[in-house]
Amino acid sequence: MTTVYAGPTFDEVAVGDELPTLELPITRTLITAGAIASRDYQDVHHDHVLSKERGSPDIFMNILTTNGLVGRYVTDWSGPRSRILDVSIRLGAPNYPDCTMTLTGSVKEKGALTDDGRSGTVTVAIRGANHLGDHVTGTVQLLLPAGKNGTA
Repeated sequence: MTTVYAGPTFDEVAVGDELPTLELPITRTLITAGAIASRDYQDVHHDHVLSKERGSPDIFMNILTTNGLVGRYVTDWSGPRSRILDVSIRLGAPNYPDCTMTLTGSVKEKGALTDDGRSGTVTVAIRGANHLGDHVTGTVQLLLPAGKNGTA
């Protein structure tokens, strides 16, 4: 029998709780596939030669791929019963091939239970850094099931 991680409930989460660190190897395939999957056909996301001609040392990750990785990071922690309500991110240093992005996060704010008492809002501050500095910073607001004190 396989046990599925359901994620924390609203009642189990406290401001300051740290999310597990996630280290993601950044590959050419990840960068290119993310750009293509998000229909971003800008050559700087898949063509090394043209990227260099435009002044970049290599291809680099697009914001939509970064956004998807941030969502994955937070929902890996929050589990399948959670729901993302809002993502607010800012890009910094580029993610180039052969670097590693290390994602970290913590619970920044805990809102109130919903009117029906079945779930509550939690805001997570995230940071994704590589050898050049912060690639992405921001917040993700989630809806978590209430838990013991609620009806979820």
